[in-house]
Amino acid sequence: MGEPVRLGLDALVDVLRAAGEPTRLRLLALLAAGDVTVTDLTEILGQSQPRISRHLKLLGEADLIDRYQEGAWAYFRLRQEGKAASFVRNLLAHASENDPVILRDGERLDAVKRQRSERAQAYFSRNAAEWDELRRLHAADEEVDAAVIRLLGNQPIDSLLDLGTGTGRILELLSGLYRRAIGVDASRDMLSVARANLDRTGITKASVRHADILNLPFEAQDFDLVTIHQVLHFFDQPEIAIGEAARMLRPGGRLVIIDLAPHTLEYLRDDHAHVRLGFSHQSMTDWLRKAGLDIEQVVDLHPGHGSGQGLTVTIWLARDPRRLMASAESDHAVPTFAGRD
Repeated sequence: MGEPVRLGLDALVDVLRAAGEPTRLRLLALLAAGDVTVTDLTEILGQSQPRISRHLKLLGEADLIDRYQEGAWAYFRLRQEGKAASFVRNLLAHASENDPVILRDGERLDAVKRQRSERAQAYFSRNAAEWDELRRLHAADEEVDAAVIRLLGNQPIDSLLDLGTGTGRILELLSGLYRRAIGVDASRDMLSVARANLDRTGITKASVRHADILNLPFEAQDFDLVTIHQVLHFFDQPEIAIGEAARMLRPGGRLVIIDLAPHTLEYLRDDHAHVRLGFSHQSMTDWLRKAGLDIEQVVDLHPGHGSGQGLTVTIWLARDPRRLMASAESDHAVPTFAGRD
């Protein structure tokens, strides 16, 4: 157990009032396990939608849960930040795992997640051939993953933002490093796949949202790592996405971009909606510098032996330099990041 959460008397009473009711406590236990809709909750608890909505409204007013819209659906989850939410997590930890009500709710939640997974798998299967073809063109996913891990090292990540999260691969890959994470994507079908993958792996400290990565709905300087994995080649103006990613970084925060090096496979434009045929080191360097970031490392991963039509994957690691400046002022020296990770 970590340090106890300290709340003022009034705040503590407010939290206890909000959580101290059987249905709301059951809701909090369910929302601690990931993203759930009102429809899911009515099915699990066997209560009417107006009643569930009323309980959720009270929990929201107490700053215990987050609500976010995804098309016609609204998803809810236990907040990842805040003293009140931390107190509730500690409170839930004292609930007996053998309580019959909690067991039944958990079984019904598992059934909802299985249905969600089946729908996501159906979409994934319909598009698997296309994704397999693209994967065969460049370095193996495992090789790319290993290179990303090497670049980031074992430095703990407080908050991660994955832009264009797709299947949630980055959220899974880095789950051992971050405290909380958000993945965003413009495709609701892909978000269904990502959400099912998070359910399957039991990752509850990450969530996924529907959002435009060119106009993100988050506070500036709220993340210490932002990743953009195989997304920028779909944009006519990728520098806008890079600027928006840089805006999300805290001082000293890092940005990782994984994308294709320049190539000549024109058919990717028509068959796979690629707008850009890869990015040169110089173009990416110019965009990152314009966004106020310093490049730390660049790694090229060449395709395996075989076809001469293979694609090189490039990984760029950049950092917001503001922490360096603050450190230089306090230490009267300019630090270097070489070898730190």
